[in-house]
Amino acid sequence: MPDTSNFTPTAAIVTASDSGIGKATAVALARAGLDVGVTWHTDRAGAEGTAEEVRSLGRRAVVRQLDTTELHAAAGVIDDLAGELGGLDVFVNNAGTGANAKFLDMGIDDWMRILDTNLNGAFVCLQAAARYMVRAGGGGRLIAVSSVHEFQPRVGSSAYDASKHGLGGLMKTLALELGQYGITANTVAPGEIATPMTGQEDQDPTTIRRPGVPLGRPGHAREIADVIAFLASPASSYVTGAAWVVDGGMLQMGPQAGSHLAGDDWRQG
Repeated sequence: MPDTSNFTPTAAIVTASDSGIGKATAVALARAGLDVGVTWHTDRAGAEGTAEEVRSLGRRAVVRQLDTTELHAAAGVIDDLAGELGGLDVFVNNAGTGANAKFLDMGIDDWMRILDTNLNGAFVCLQAAARYMVRAGGGGRLIAVSSVHEFQPRVGSSAYDASKHGLGGLMKTLALELGQYGITANTVAPGEIATPMTGQEDQDPTTIRRPGVPLGRPGHAREIADVIAFLASPASSYVTGAAWVVDGGMLQMGPQAGSHLAGDDWRQG
């Protein structure tokens, strides 16, 4: 059984790393000394920008298009990236999407698109990465970007909530099954982060007021990337099956309240 405490990663793949959390993660891993596989779905220019940042830090970057709803093709993209990188030590499943629709109004096509992107596609990509790591015999790190809604639901997010609950359960099962190969599996669950998905790209989150979040603001993508970088590092050698909530305290309020409270009266008890 490989010793996870001797793990020394040199190559990573970060899905949906053309912007937001994925981009920040790719850069953080490059700064930690890893070559990085970068994937994009619709924003090739963004992915190339991420790759340039990785290269500016003296690391290799390989770029590929990945549509996680293409379930029979996605695994091949992961294998291709790992082959060109010359190995795969860290896989970060970051690709995700959502929709704001009440349960009674949700169409089956939107439901399937979200489930395929967030859960079924994650299964395919994680499996491909894990199989590569098992064949290599040197252990590895599997990290999935989930959401606070893995733990608490939100009105109008039935498909998103279901997919994130499922992803969290999948990662815990991977921790049980893959530990014998020296592979750890953990989830990072962000709260509101200033990214394109929340319409806040290029905004300084410290200037955005969120009274319903104990820290009073959204998070920065770098603050998620730093936690992922820890989980990808030798320092996390005894961490597996865990879900790391990075949300400024939002879950303590309930995510509905955390993003919707307009004042600070709750602080008075």
